[in-house]
Order: sequence, then structure tokens, then C-alpha cells
Amino acid sequence: MKFSWIIMLSIISIITFAAPASAERMSYLDNGSIRIGVDLDLGGTITFLADSKTGENVVNSHDLGRQIQQSYYSGPHPFGEAHPGWKGWPWNPIGSGDVYHHPSRAVEHSNDGKTLFVKTVPMQWALNNVPGDCTFETRITLEGRVAHVRCRLNNQRLDKTQYPALDQELPAVYTIGKLHRLFTYEGYRPFAGEPLSQIKNAGPPWANWKGTEHWAALVDDNGHGLGVVHPGIYAFTGGFHDKPGQGGPKDNPTGYIAPVRKEILDPNIVYEYQYDLMLDSLDAIRAHAVAHRPRDTRPDYRFAKDRQHWIHANMTDAGFPIEGHLTLHPGKLDPQMIGPEQHWPADLVPKLFIRAAYSRPGIAEVFWSVAGESGFSPERKVTFEVIPDGAFHSYEIDLGPHSKYRGTITGLRFDPVGSGVPGEVVKVEFLSWRDQ
Repeated sequence: MKFSWIIMLSIISIITFAAPASAERMSYLDNGSIRIGVDLDLGGTITFLADSKTGENVVNSHDLGRQIQQSYYSGPHPFGEAHPGWKGWPWNPIGSGDVYHHPSRAVEHSNDGKTLFVKTVPMQWALNNVPGDCTFETRITLEGRVAHVRCRLNNQRLDKTQYPALDQELPAVYTIGKLHRLFTYEGYRPFAGEPLSQIKNAGPPWANWKGTEHWAALVDDNGHGLGVVHPGIYAFTGGFHDKPGQGGPKDNPTGYIAPVRKEILDPNIVYEYQYDLMLDSLDAIRAHAVAHRPRDTRPDYRFAKDRQHWIHANMTDAGFPIEGHLTLHPGKLDPQMIGPEQHWPADLVPKLFIRAAYSRPGIAEVFWSVAGESGFSPERKVTFEVIPDGAFHSYEIDLGPHSKYRGTITGLRFDPVGSGVPGEVVKVEFLSWRDQ
């Protein structure tokens, strides 16, 4: 299992002592099917989700590292003077509060009965009463038994360094001990009704898996519970801690789910994502995920306003805001652009088109990963010669004839040059299955 900041956060969150009881200055939405609530004394984090009739809250709030909340990670690490149990911890603002039990602060709030909005100054989890140099925004609406949640990070960091990508919890979800059975779909024939997988893991450390239908759910012995659906996300972490089947919102037994994606978080970035929480049967949760799946998973990455979830290795870019294209600085050996996990049948994408501008002669490389194998192999790549005139050109990459380009493709890597030189710039407008 790959060690990550998220796994470590979850371990420490489990073993820290419970936070003092909050006054629970709550704000609720209720549509007659489900009721969701945020605690305005804990930064407006989601601390309540229940069936409108039974009123049984399924959210665990044993300490300030749980709830259902935004949590982000970036460099440097170590960041600041961390709690003794958190040595080496990175920059990590979270929605509820810090390990010393200082709560985050809700600075704006509105609720018209249809939409609940809160803006938060988060706390740095591992530090002592240090607000995050950013704000969070959370917007919630209800539809049937589904809560649609939209999240935004507004970074305002004085440290202007572009740090490498880290795993992000999108979001972090903790449930009561009654919901102790964790289900998902892990196979490579998603949305075809194949059998589910049960993740049997007594964490932490938590389990990591590929949720190829973009969801996971913690349910009770009758198959009812809480589903987390994040279309487009394949990587998940989670499990169950302590004694299954018992304990309420303030008790230690808890289930955990987090859709995960690596992202670069610039010092001034505005980063958004959205997900659904569904309180229903396992079958209904899966049906919702099927109905809201991405309709076209062919690669179509256009860098007009953002990185499209691509990250870098051995290079940086010009940072946020992104205006029309990525401006890469490949000044080291073996610079790489690494795309997000995304699955498509090889025969549907026989060609890849890359529009880029170069000022120096060289050879670029395109790698792909395949289902059932990890990483990028030199056996799965094609190369092309670039035009070094400083203008944008579209390069047509013929993938179909390659003997290793078969089956389910799970991602791309683009090496714009073999080895960069100081001051070199490469501009990239898009990588796509279509040349337009």
C-alpha cells in the first residue's frame, strides 16, 4: 500500500482525543426526504445528515478531523511548528478545526431553504491556532435523497512557491459505526451490473482501491447507508475503525471514505469540485452513480483555464491563472506531464492530437497506462519530432498501430522534451482525441 499524507492524517485523527462538545449553532436544509446540516461554530462543516422521518444522524464528529469536510494538501513539509504527533506535516487547511481543538470560522452564511452556502476561514490541522491562508466555500442543494455539494478553495498564500502535487481528499467523509460495511465496484467493466466488491479493512491504515464507477458507500447490515459519488474520480481510500455496528455521532467507531486525486495547488489558485451524498439503499446509490457517470471518457484535455487535473514531475509551469495554454518550464532531466486517471477503450481513440509550441529542436514522447498494470512502461510509448519555430503546431500521434495500445487505456503521460535546459519554455494548448 502506498503511504500518503491522507493515510497519515486518518491515523492521527483516529487516535486523537475527542474534541470538546460544540454548541452546534446549526443551519439545515430539509426537503422531506433527507435533512442535512452544517455547524456554524465548526466552520460550517457538514456534521448532520439524516432521513427526514427518522432523524438518525449518520455523520461522525468524534474529533475535528472527521465530519464531512474539505481538506487540502500542499508544500512545504514540514510546514510551521507542528504538533509533536505530526512532525513533518505539510500545509493542510481543513474545514472543522485543528488538532488542538481550535475551530474554523464561518465568515459568510446564507440559507433560503433551497440552497445553503457557507464561506470559511479554515485552520491548519497540525498547528496550534493557525488559520489557513485561504478560504473555503461550500454550497449545498437537495434533490430527492441526494445532497449536491459544490466546494471551492480560494488560496491567498504569501508563499509563492509552486509545490509538487499531493493527494487531495475530495471530500473526507466519516460516518457512524452503524454504517460499517464498505462497498464499491473495482472492475474494468463499469456500469454493466457486475458484482460489487466489499472493502474489508480495519483501518487505519486505510485501504486504497480503484472505484471505476466513481462511488463508494458505507451501509448497515440491511444494505442502507451513505454513498459518496464523485464522477470522474477513480482512486478512493477508506475503511472502518473500531467496533462495527455500534456508536453514534460523537463516538469513536467510524467509517471513512475519500475520493482522491493528486493536484497542484498554486498559492493563488481557485480550485473547485462537486460531489453527491446519497442516503439510500446500496442498489439506489449505485443506480445514481450509473445515471450520473461521465458520458464520454475519451481524452480531451484543453488547457484554456486550468490544468485539467494534469500534474508535473521534474518541471514547473507558469502557474495560476492559466490563460489559453500551459506554459511549461522543463528545465530538468526527464520532465513529465502526467494526466489524471481516465479509462477509455483503445479502439475508440486510435489517434492523439497535441497542439504545442517549441523554440528548441527535440523529440517528445507520449506514454499510456493500461488496465491491470501500474505506471508507465517504456514499451508503451510513441515519439515525435517537434517544430522549433516558436509557433503553435498540431501534432498527430498515431497510437492504433502500436502492439501495446490495446484493451482499456487508463491514462497518459506527455514528456515534452527528453531533457530540459534552463530558461526553456514549451507551450501546450491541448491533448485530445480530436484535432479542433
